[in-house]
Amino acid sequence: MKKKNNMHPPVILNEAKRNEESKIFGIDFSFRRNDRLLSLIFLSLNLSLILTSCGIRKSIKHVPDVKQYSLEIPKVNKINDSTFSFNQNYLTKNKQQLLELYIKGNPLQLGYNNGALTQNLMQRQEEIFFSKVEGFVPSKFKQNLLRGFLKWYNRKMYLNVREDYQAELYGLSQYSSDKYDFIAPKFLRSMYLHGAHDIGHAMQDLMVVGCTSIAVWNENTEDGDLLIGRNFDFYVGDDFAKNKLIEFVEPEEGIPYLSVSWPGMIGVVSGMNKEGITVTINAGKSKIPLTAKTPISLVTREILQYAKNIDEAIAIAKKRKVFVSESILVGSANDKNAVIIEVSPDNFGVYKVENTSRVFCTNHFQSDAYKNDKRNQKHIVESHSEYRYEKLQELLQENKKLNPEKMAAILRDKSGLKGEMIGYGNEKAINQLLAHHAVIFSPQKKLVWVSSNPYQLGEFVCYDLNEIFSDKRLKSGEFAKSNLNIAKDPFVDSKEFEDYEEYKFASSEVNNAIDDDKDVMLTDDFLPHYQSLNPDFWGVYYQSGKYYFNKKEYSKAKTEFEKALTKEITTIPDKENVERYLKKTLRKLR
Repeated sequence: MKKKNNMHPPVILNEAKRNEESKIFGIDFSFRRNDRLLSLIFLSLNLSLILTSCGIRKSIKHVPDVKQYSLEIPKVNKINDSTFSFNQNYLTKNKQQLLELYIKGNPLQLGYNNGALTQNLMQRQEEIFFSKVEGFVPSKFKQNLLRGFLKWYNRKMYLNVREDYQAELYGLSQYSSDKYDFIAPKFLRSMYLHGAHDIGHAMQDLMVVGCTSIAVWNENTEDGDLLIGRNFDFYVGDDFAKNKLIEFVEPEEGIPYLSVSWPGMIGVVSGMNKEGITVTINAGKSKIPLTAKTPISLVTREILQYAKNIDEAIAIAKKRKVFVSESILVGSANDKNAVIIEVSPDNFGVYKVENTSRVFCTNHFQSDAYKNDKRNQKHIVESHSEYRYEKLQELLQENKKLNPEKMAAILRDKSGLKGEMIGYGNEKAINQLLAHHAVIFSPQKKLVWVSSNPYQLGEFVCYDLNEIFSDKRLKSGEFAKSNLNIAKDPFVDSKEFEDYEEYKFASSEVNNAIDDDKDVMLTDDFLPHYQSLNPDFWGVYYQSGKYYFNKKEYSKAKTEFEKALTKEITTIPDKENVERYLKKTLRKLR
């Protein structure tokens, strides 16, 4: 088998979970496995057809009032193929291929500056995202229903987004492509995209991946200072992850801050401000709300822009109405502490540690406000969140007195509990080999390290916010503090990593062969080779078993399902599904 570019990770479906989740508000809808991420969003479209369209008509006409803001239309100067500027704003790409954007001004000007400098990149991200939607929902009829639903579901979002952020989004959207105007007008489309994570999360209660965050201080760090690390395991394909954008934003009002995301994003998923406040988000379990409210990334953006300490961060989060469940780990240089703000549509909690100097955050809630939450309790038992939490505890026992290099090693750890090999890409690992980015914060020193491709394995590039938001940076024209960079993971150059990348491509071939609607046959040596590429991962045997089952080769299917059950399977529902397939296979053999 030859290694190919633009490879995508396998989609190992939990069919029992899929069937359960296709029941929306008690109504049963069933669809093909390939529709995964957006199928349940589509399935609930039927509900929108019987609901009023008045709110939709009003929302699609909404445009923010931007007359109060002065504006200079940017005239971008091309310095070279990778560097562009406008006044004191500019975009460049460093040698690690990370994009660095510096913008300043009032909300409308921020949006225009951002859009003018990143236009081609932003339009490319939009194209990648919507091509993914088409891949998940290939039917034009379904796509039309999806658009109708999203208009209805998002009809009140603008009522829950700050007016200054709407003005910024308006300026940014002026540089969006005309290609997707049929989906929604540019401004609304830009706003809706900021809620894409929330919408997919809310509609499907989906836990495809799980982010991991850790904060340590006092006796747990080399110098006693607060140190925070996080993996942002958000995956929309290799192409989407190529353009990692580090934004340095100096707003007219509020606190300058750094944010790590992608072109077209003004919200924050990982970031730190000049006061040393950090934010990272980890998805939790949600019930399905009836309407979109404030995207979580805009709540965290507000915290970065306006909070100087933990109490101010909590106050900001508490006053915003969200439509998903999310953990926001907030670190603070001024408090030399970290807490987890746990938000959901109808509950709010804050997890603070006592008599210890460390906070772990995976994908379940820990505050008293959620101790009796049945959804959260079930998630702890059935998902991989608790496993990763225990792995963090184990790694901290092994790595005393953390520094940025040791934190990077934790974020890159691919093993299971007690060092067990559980297969590359297993969601029980801290490093699931699909992270959009990893970040390390040293809030008191105002230092930030951002990973470069691939995943969190590339070199971590260091940035000093004290220098960046000062005349010193303006004179030097450089962002990174390269003498403090953390070296790439040697795993990148290993045969195992090469095999993993080939495994991802091979998985898509197996998925195609399993698909009932595709008449695909694999060669006799394909599946043994496929398994050899990632031999410790349960999914290669499960997928092989499904292939043999569909081809009515039940003896071979039995062997593969039994092999899968000897491996570390990601979740309890996944394990139950393998067991269910094995029982079906045994019945066929009788």
